[in-house]
Order: sequence, then C-alpha cells, then structure tokens
Amino acid sequence: MKSAKNGRDGRTRIIEGALRRFSQDGVSATTLASLREESGVSVGSFYHHFASKEHVFGVLYADTLRMYQEVFLGELQRHQGAKEGIEAIVALHMRWCVDNRERAHLLISERPPKRDEPGGVEVSESRRAFFRQVSDWWRPHMKDGLLQPVPPTMCYVLWLGPATEMCRLWFAGAYQPTQEEIAGLCEAAWQSLRQRPVPA
Repeated sequence: MKSAKNGRDGRTRIIEGALRRFSQDGVSATTLASLREESGVSVGSFYHHFASKEHVFGVLYADTLRMYQEVFLGELQRHQGAKEGIEAIVALHMRWCVDNRERAHLLISERPPKRDEPGGVEVSESRRAFFRQVSDWWRPHMKDGLLQPVPPTMCYVLWLGPATEMCRLWFAGAYQPTQEEIAGLCEAAWQSLRQRPVPA
C-alpha cells in the first residue's frame, strides 16, 4: 500500500519527467509510455495521479503560468515609475526564462489548454486575475499620460514580444543575448508603450 509520502513523490516525479520530455520533444511528440519511463512510475501509479498525458500537461502549464505571474506581479509592484516598471519586467522576463528554461520553453512554445481541456479553467481564471492586477498598476500611469491605453494582447506583444523571440532563439541554440542587448529590449519596450505628446 502506498504511503501519502510516496503518493506525493510519484506525482512529483511524473510532473518533473513530463517537464523534461515536453521541453525536449514537445507535447504532441511525447507519448504516455515515454512519460512513464521518464518518471519511473508504473501504469497504476500514473493513472492514480493523472487521467492522461493531456491532464499532466494541463496541470503543468497552469502551475508554470501561475509561477511566472507571481514573479511578474511581485516585480511590477516594486516599481512606482512607469518607465522603471516596464523595463524591469523585460529584464525579469529574460532572467526567468534563463533560470527556468524548461518551464519557459513550455509557456513560449506550447498552446495553452482551452477551457474545455484539462487545466483550461485554471489558466483562464489565472489570466483574468493577472490582467486585472496589471491593469491596476497600468491605469494610473495611463491617466498621467505616461503609458498608452492598449488591450491585453497588444500590451503583451509590445511589452514582451521581442524578448520572447530572443528567448526562442536562445532555446534553439541560435543566439545568446548580451546584457547590452537585454538593456536594448528594455528600452524598446518602453518606447513602444509610452505615450507621446500630441503635436500642437
């Protein structure tokens, strides 16, 4: 009979093994057999914790997104100034991707689960709460004429799109960004999102 401790360990091994396999092979190319082999659990142990490969992915994606959002919001709320906050998040994004390469690869390269898929409701609700908190930080700067009024998707693209593309190149082994280039990405994000005075 499995103890509670062994049960938790089995679930953790499955999640950690899935993270390795998904980041190396992609979710679609990863088989259930390879997940079990990577994590070293039996068929019975796997199905005790998860119903399918998609279930593992949904849990892993939702957990990873929540981890990223918590760090993002913590960093954002440390900065009162608009320019400082915008640039700090770009630098944080790059650091987080370096420090959490497998999880970052999952967020960047895989489609998020839809609402009717495992993990989809959690991802949707997590995003809603996240964007609300980002908006709470953004709104005063927008009213002060410092930041543009942009919808969430466009905000993400302008704010972190170039940095995310740089991470894709890094993940592929095609390029290693320098500190000067990361500073350039920070400045580019600010220039893309700041309000400019209306010509008289």
